[in-house]
Amino acid sequence: MMPLAQQHIRLPSLATIRAFESAARLGSFGRAAEELCLTASAVGKRITQLEALLGQPLFDRGSRGVVLTAVGHEYLEQIGTALHLLSDVSLHHRAKKPRESLRLVTTPSFGHWVLGPHLHEFMQMHPNLDLSVVMSIPYLDIGPSQADFWIRFGLGRYPGAVSELLTDDVVFPACSPEYLRRHGPLRQPSDLLHSHLLHSPLDPWKPWFDAAGLDWPEPEEGVSFFDLGMAMAAACAGQGVMITRRSLAGHCLQTGQLVAPFSVTAAPDSHYYLCHDASVPLMGIRLSFSLWLRDLCRRTPVSP
Repeated sequence: MMPLAQQHIRLPSLATIRAFESAARLGSFGRAAEELCLTASAVGKRITQLEALLGQPLFDRGSRGVVLTAVGHEYLEQIGTALHLLSDVSLHHRAKKPRESLRLVTTPSFGHWVLGPHLHEFMQMHPNLDLSVVMSIPYLDIGPSQADFWIRFGLGRYPGAVSELLTDDVVFPACSPEYLRRHGPLRQPSDLLHSHLLHSPLDPWKPWFDAAGLDWPEPEEGVSFFDLGMAMAAACAGQGVMITRRSLAGHCLQTGQLVAPFSVTAAPDSHYYLCHDASVPLMGIRLSFSLWLRDLCRRTPVSP
């Protein structure tokens, strides 16, 4: 058989053929560009190069888009067979990437307000990951013992674990606009004297009272919330004023479900930490998750 180089055959590049096949199948240069991760202009240039090589127009270009010419239809059928043959070559098939797994234990409030709304970002970067998210009870420090990571709320001292600070929040009072209309105005901290103060041992009022110059004891009357998410739901429903932090309440503040009536903030004792077994080094997908979550928390504003 005579070598191809001696047969004066005009062989187009595979890139131009793929651009043509995609545009012909999808009926649009723009949709072909999305499929091939190119710009519509780049797809158009490749098809123009192919048409110049063949000496025949493959598309009719009009105001309503592109339509295959008769030559284009014939050419599509011919290259379709060739592309199927090429795709069947075993060496062209990539080995299937093995799936990875990650088990994460988180507090309910952090999982709901911080992690949940952004978790799809990490999963899109790692489509072969199977991620298991399990809830813990932070006040009692109860949660599954077997995990790759634990998101804990506290002082950051956990025996046998490496703790990385995720949020360096300040705390401040917040309430719903409805509550403010019914029980306001709240112009200065002492105006809280006759307000219904929602309270939780997880985020006590005392640090903020001290920062605001109020010599008041920790509230004890009424419901004590052992989950910050439940306290925030009660505040959004107009049931009182709560102590919160931007990492949790940022969305509710941005959407107007909550308002912060004062500019005074306080430094709390407890923060969120990402913890992992000190005997297991961070590598691979575990390292990627750690870096991603720390970056996510850095992007979260912490002022009211």
